[in-house]
Amino acid sequence: MEFVKIQALPRSERGKSSAARLRREGRIPAVAYGKGRDTVALSISPKELLTALEGPFGLNAVMEIVVDQAAPFPALVSDYSYHPVTRTLEHVDFLQIDLDKPVDVEVPLIVTGKAAGVVTGGVLRQVYRMLPISCLPRDIPQTIEHDVTALEQGQAAKVAEVKLPAGVTIRLPAEQTIISVVAPEAEPVAEAAAEGAAAAPAEGAAAPAEGAAAPAEKADDKAKDKKGGEKKAGK
Repeated sequence: MEFVKIQALPRSERGKSSAARLRREGRIPAVAYGKGRDTVALSISPKELLTALEGPFGLNAVMEIVVDQAAPFPALVSDYSYHPVTRTLEHVDFLQIDLDKPVDVEVPLIVTGKAAGVVTGGVLRQVYRMLPISCLPRDIPQTIEHDVTALEQGQAAKVAEVKLPAGVTIRLPAEQTIISVVAPEAEPVAEAAAEGAAAAPAEGAAAPAEGAAAPAEKADDKAKDKKGGEKKAGK
């Protein structure tokens, strides 16, 4: 991996007004920190950072931060923020790293081939789109690929089956499922059947039995009988 150089300037002023002034000048505030290291306030060009983030390694691109005459230091982007409306970069955090020590990152898992179980009507389920890995900074891969051609319905690919570049380990249990092929879901059919069964009694109840009077008709008959009785009683 080739490191991406980022030219930075030391930043002594803090606060919203200072940050706003930097942005008007075409720069953004940044901080660099790391275990056992002092936190350093910096300012950088957002265009340089975007160029790095839009490269093949994305957030996993190792940066070489150059600050004036000081010795450059390697770092990874640990966090950044955008303006909610303009979507321009507003701030970035750098994690200083040691090139001789492993780092924890996540890389895209790319599925290749067409699973045999999919050919017979099954559904491919990718449990992990990103794989958590650990390796030296120079060994960070762009992606990790896994061929699913041999997977039948009911079968799954485990972490232990993934072919990894030298020096790379996956930070998951060896038996963890990452991809599987399952039978087509029958839930929509079952739901439709359940709805039909629930609707049937209601439709049957709505139709009165042959020869039976409707509830409204029965009420009218009772009212007529009551009036007739009152008239008789008056006589």
